[in-house]
Amino acid sequence: MTSLSVEILAADAAEPITSAGNAQLGIAVLAGIAVIVLLITKFKLHAFLALTIGSLALGAFAGAPLADTIKSFSTGLGNTVAGVGVLIALGAILGKLLADSGGADQIVDTILAKTGKKAMPWAMVLIASVIGLPLFFEVGIVLLIPVVLMVAKRGNYSLMRIGIPALAGLSVMHGLIPPHPGPLVAIDAVGANLGVTLALGLVVAIPTVIIAGPVFSRYAARWVDIQAPEKMVPARPSADLEKRPGFGVTVATILLPVVLMLVKALVDIVVDDPENGVQKVTDVIGSPLIALLAAVIVAMFTMGRAAGFTKEQLSSTVDRSLAPIAGILLIVGAGGGFKQTLIDIGVGQMILDFSKSWSIPALLLAWLIAVAIRLATGSATVATISAAGLVAPLAEGMSTSEVSLLVLAIGAGSLFFSHVNDAGFWLVKEYFGMNVGQTVKTWSVMETIISVVGIALVLLLSLVL
Repeated sequence: MTSLSVEILAADAAEPITSAGNAQLGIAVLAGIAVIVLLITKFKLHAFLALTIGSLALGAFAGAPLADTIKSFSTGLGNTVAGVGVLIALGAILGKLLADSGGADQIVDTILAKTGKKAMPWAMVLIASVIGLPLFFEVGIVLLIPVVLMVAKRGNYSLMRIGIPALAGLSVMHGLIPPHPGPLVAIDAVGANLGVTLALGLVVAIPTVIIAGPVFSRYAARWVDIQAPEKMVPARPSADLEKRPGFGVTVATILLPVVLMLVKALVDIVVDDPENGVQKVTDVIGSPLIALLAAVIVAMFTMGRAAGFTKEQLSSTVDRSLAPIAGILLIVGAGGGFKQTLIDIGVGQMILDFSKSWSIPALLLAWLIAVAIRLATGSATVATISAAGLVAPLAEGMSTSEVSLLVLAIGAGSLFFSHVNDAGFWLVKEYFGMNVGQTVKTWSVMETIISVVGIALVLLLSLVL
């Protein structure tokens, strides 16, 4: 169990704030989610407001006192932001330093210079996975799409042959690998071990991104054979910089938090003695807060100072990295409030009761719930947070690896079939110059492949672990 999950689990153990029966609770859940979906899709309300209103509606439909519903929502919001808010901010700073310093361009240029034509789709997966690790999905798309368009134009490649692998790398990182917001909140909600989840996430992510990326891109390029649109091909993002950080040091900096968290997980498994001096040290340096903070501090020197940034420029970069994440923090926090409201009205126990009679494996149930919310709201993050709240009670009695697989099942479900209610759908459509049908045949199918392959691998791992 991660230390981040302690407060949330304590709140999760509270007595239900309503004595409603399972039928009323079921109707309340459907009504609450319907309110959120309607507000997001029909009225175009911001997801933070939709989740807040939906949480109040959920409590009202369940017959819970308004004061108790407000308390549950506020507690969930506070615990969630306390648990992951700083991590999201640190990830945003790291991503901004990577982009502004030219480190992202350096990674791209180095890999492309050493890659032949046949290997280019595989190179794009690697680029997207490394660069996308600390970035939010929308930020990653904005950063990577110009690179994809330049590579496709410069090498005269089919846009789908290059673009789909890059998008697959970004999407898999977003759904399955912490420190992205969705996986982090799911880890908190179900009390999973972050290091174990990260390790198992990489095991699931690698074959998934290969199938959905380079392999599927062969077919996507046949279905939608288009070239990079001229008007969208940009100038070099770091063309005005006199110098850039080196390739090796940039990659090492980006991977530093992942390595520290994996070392912690490995020592926890091998040593398994909380009083051991080595384990005490790795528990500290491998905690997500310290690991990301260390990466940010190192990046200020290996990227910022290497690019010739002054102290004022470094400060400006940090400032500009934090402004765009305000909306993400609010959505994640409100999602945590919705999750806590679900738990406090007794929905978790209802899910447990029903799942016993359904004979559906917990991992598959978690995936199906996330799929349903993803299709309805269009948001992978909302789907992850809401599904984690619903299935959190299923984690009780599970082993450490099983709880981590539960997080990955939710993450895989949250990526299922992106369509017209997803901002990512429209970003890809506009950048690549496709119509809606072409976007569905490429981007939407790719997302579905990631989701289905991901849950298949999770279920296979559950048979072994």
